Amino acid sequence: MTLETAIRPVQSTPPAEPAAPPDAAPADALPQRRSHVRGLRCRACGRPEALGPSFICPACFGPLEVEYDHDIARSTLTRDAIARRAPGIWRYLELLPVERAPERGLAVGSTALVRAERLAGELGLGAGTTLHLKDDTRNPTLSFKDRVVAVATARAVEFGFDTLACASTGNLAGATAAAAAAAGLRAFVFVPADLESAKVEHALSYGATVVRVEGTYDEINRLSLEIADEEGWAFVNVNLRPFYAEGSKSIAFEVAEQLGWRLPDVLVGPIASGSMFTKIAKGFDELVEIGLVEPGVVRFVGGQPEGCAPVATAFAEGVDEIRPVRTPDTIVRSLAIGSPADGGGALELARRTGGSIEAVPDAVTASAIRRTAAAEGIFVETAGGVTVGAIEAARARGVIRDGDEVVAILSGNGVKTPDARRFALGDEGAGSDGLGVPIEPNYSAFAAAFGS
Repeated sequence: MTLETAIRPVQSTPPAEPAAPPDAAPADALPQRRSHVRGLRCRACGRPEALGPSFICPACFGPLEVEYDHDIARSTLTRDAIARRAPGIWRYLELLPVERAPERGLAVGSTALVRAERLAGELGLGAGTTLHLKDDTRNPTLSFKDRVVAVATARAVEFGFDTLACASTGNLAGATAAAAAAAGLRAFVFVPADLESAKVEHALSYGATVVRVEGTYDEINRLSLEIADEEGWAFVNVNLRPFYAEGSKSIAFEVAEQLGWRLPDVLVGPIASGSMFTKIAKGFDELVEIGLVEPGVVRFVGGQPEGCAPVATAFAEGVDEIRPVRTPDTIVRSLAIGSPADGGGALELARRTGGSIEAVPDAVTASAIRRTAAAEGIFVETAGGVTVGAIEAARARGVIRDGDEVVAILSGNGVKTPDARRFALGDEGAGSDGLGVPIEPNYSAFAAAFGS
């Protein structure tokens, strides 16, 4: 395992299409059967494309998305069939963009949906409102990124890649490194040079090469585009992005199943690129399309840190243009994406469903981390704090109403950002870390310090 010295991102405009890996498996090597994955299609112009490590339409440069044969899912993906399958994301295989469940890999998904009565009361959610926490802190590398990376890795193996890579603000680095190790692939992860040390160590522990870059996430992402083309690597969130993004739908599938095959009234989640937010909506739509749940309007509430909130700003101003944030200023590093690729989709989704996008101050985020841990025993990282803060803001705005069933996505574990809970602690604790002074090893000292 190696840690490369910090490098500066290349400033030139990268090519639009990364090259396919030289050892990609030929199409005739796959079993001749009807696939539930039809191919790729441009979201902007509708042009179809063959399956491959591609993410940009060659005609209009719009984003490519996976297209499915939903007739197969209707006939095979029934409630009874799902109930008989093993836990994890692959129980919904017919709605995921891989040909078959991988033989090797981490056990991802089927995380708990926790009813959070005490936290709901603290947040003032009102009479009859139910709050559920989708606890993705329990995934193998402690974040929801295991879902998207599992799907991208499975496709990378099917395409014949030998190196898995990513551009990351933290959680994706560890998820990519772990997935590569489990699949027997090399791993390179590209991160900001000032990323939290816990997240760097996490990726290093799996044997990945960590490349620190002197630049923002958006600059690292542009560098990754060029490296993907020059090296022929599988970048999970670049040339494999259409497949990677689909992994977030598994959250929607699990939530609906865990609620007894119904949709919630409100879905609250963090917004970084906006992909998870929009793909959860797509997942709900697909469940309706194949008849697993009844139709319904889910209000989507997104949260962004106030110091990097381009989507929340556009929502508040009532405009469609999302102005990039050039220099994020927030403790929420995992959401510090100044130019979110799917920000427009997230904005449109919130407006269309009667939801909202909330800008959450860092002090509120830190307080939410502490409150969630104390009320429900779940220690979340900063993105989870933003989500909980967004719940409170959406309630104050009137988006969350009495009697609603609310599901909030807790996307990462607090052990990755342990110092964040101390932010703006002030007088809430006896010291800057919330600890009192040490006591002598006798009962009198204890009673003096803590007795009633």
